[in-house]
Amino acid sequence: MAIEKLLIANRGEIALRIHRACHEMGIKTVAVHSTADADAMHVRLADEAICIGPPAAKDSYLNIAAIISAAEISGADAIHPGYGFLSENAKFAEIVEAHGLAFVGPKPEHIRTMGDKIEAKRTAGALGLPLVPGSDGAVSDVEEAKIIAEAAGYPVIIKAASGGGGRGMKVCTSPDQLETLMQQAGSEAKAAFGDATVYIEKYLGNPRHIEIQVFGDGNGNAIHLGERDCSLQRRHQKVLEEAPSPVLSQAERERIGGICASAMADMGYRGAGTIEFLWENGEFYFIEMNTRLQVEHPVTEMITGLDLVREQIRVAEGKPLSVSQEDIRFTGHAIECRINAEDPKTFAPSPGTVTSYHVPGGMHVRVDSGLYQGYKVPPYYDSMIGKLIVYGRTREGAIMRLRRALEEYVIEGMKTTIPLHQALLHDPEFLDGAYTIKWLEEWLAKQDGQ
Repeated sequence: MAIEKLLIANRGEIALRIHRACHEMGIKTVAVHSTADADAMHVRLADEAICIGPPAAKDSYLNIAAIISAAEISGADAIHPGYGFLSENAKFAEIVEAHGLAFVGPKPEHIRTMGDKIEAKRTAGALGLPLVPGSDGAVSDVEEAKIIAEAAGYPVIIKAASGGGGRGMKVCTSPDQLETLMQQAGSEAKAAFGDATVYIEKYLGNPRHIEIQVFGDGNGNAIHLGERDCSLQRRHQKVLEEAPSPVLSQAERERIGGICASAMADMGYRGAGTIEFLWENGEFYFIEMNTRLQVEHPVTEMITGLDLVREQIRVAEGKPLSVSQEDIRFTGHAIECRINAEDPKTFAPSPGTVTSYHVPGGMHVRVDSGLYQGYKVPPYYDSMIGKLIVYGRTREGAIMRLRRALEEYVIEGMKTTIPLHQALLHDPEFLDGAYTIKWLEEWLAKQDGQ
């Protein structure tokens, strides 16, 4: 089927990103929005806009009935969920398809499988992806947990089977802590996600977070688009991402990418997906799969030249992938800075009105943002207000271009994390690429101590 009108079930920069891809493909767009987002840029630019509820996400962007009603009222024939909100909700995907609409995303069963961390790990192992040593599934018996932990080797980490963001996670260094920490992790998981189920994995001391972008057509054909290094994190939230990773060789990239592409082909996976690994001492360990477009997808677009949203829409129309693995060429280096409306030292949210706004320009500089002068950043949603992405022929060239672009970037009326990125880009260890998932929090602690 040819998609003629697409409803964007999201907000902010990703809604604008999807709108742009649609218009470049000759597809009309329908924006849905809460009352707090009536003046958002994607709402202004869309061909049609429909208000679906009050500011709270549960009453608007998570309101499935309102979104489906908007699609029917507007005559949309497809829905793109973006990232976050309903993007990895299998029930939503099923409802969309049950209403005769194309869901621009994976098959519901794949969303469901990969959304359950225990089932995801089991499936990944069956597909040949390298796993972190640990339990095959949920663990509730303490004696069984001790046997598993002993086999994996201490320290181990106890994790919630549902959810993420660091909640329901406990590091255990010895058998005598195990029972208490399992109870604590289960209680946290129950409170946060409504599910007390936990599992156990070996705790990797100081790994990097490396993810592989994959794409399938749903008919057994799949490719990989290389890796992104997302190790710069604070409280499990990514701050800066780059592609390719400073630590992987071409041989490692091809090996792990080939494994991932083969797994997705075997699965019959449809659309964009990201397989996330911890990497330590040359070894990859599967942690989870995100069955959606990632925030950091632009760095992959920069080094491959492939428009991932366009490709998502093509696949949702039932078309084959527009490229084969042999067509993919990785050139140069790209880095993305997430710009948040936050105090760069305390990270307290800083919503407000944009009193002055100027985006950087020049060769190979991209800004994905819905900001404009006079726009009121609402306090109800995630604090990310933009992404600055640059490309260079080398990593050093990209860093120099990024420094220059950050100097040009003006957002006044609120505090932003631009100064944080400026400081990071002058740190010798970052410049050497010598960072892990623990590095940023240790670096921030040092800044506080100065």
